[in-house]
Amino acid sequence: MASNLSNTRTGNVAQRLQKELMDMMLSPSTTLTAFPDDENLTLWTATIEGPTETPYAGLTFKLSMEFAPTYPMTPPVVLFKTPIYHPNIDFSGRICLDILKDKWSAIYNISSVLLSLQSLLGEPNNSSPLNAEAADLWDKDKEEFQRKVLARHKTPEEL
Repeated sequence: MASNLSNTRTGNVAQRLQKELMDMMLSPSTTLTAFPDDENLTLWTATIEGPTETPYAGLTFKLSMEFAPTYPMTPPVVLFKTPIYHPNIDFSGRICLDILKDKWSAIYNISSVLLSLQSLLGEPNNSSPLNAEAADLWDKDKEEFQRKVLARHKTPEEL
C-alpha cells in the first residue's frame, strides 16, 4: 500500500511539473527561464535576469531547483549556482526567502518563485540577512555594494 501511495505522489508531482513547464513554454518570459533535467523531472535549472535599476541589472543568474515528492505541498529547494553578493543569499547559494520556507503555499509555482527571487534582488530583506556585510553595504555604500556584486558574478558560461 505504501508504495502505491508513493507512486501516486510521484505521478502527481510529475503531472504538476509537466503542466508548469507547458505553462512557461506557452507564456515565455524574457527575464527568466526554467527547464527540467533531461533525466530527472524533479531537478530543474533556471535563470533570472537582474532587475533594471538595481545593482544586478544586466546580469544573469543560474539557479537549481529540486522538487520533493511532496511538491506542491512543500517548497522546492532553490539554490543560486551563480556566485552572488546579496543580503539574503549566502556564499553557498542558499536563500532566505519566506515563501521558500514557512510562508510556502501550494498556489505558488516555478514562475512565481522565480519572480519572487527576481524581486528580492532589488528589494532585499535587510532585517533578516544571511550576509550581514552585504546588508550593511546595501544601506550605507551602494557604490561599494555594486563593486562587490560585479566582482563576485560569473556569467552562466563561466560556471
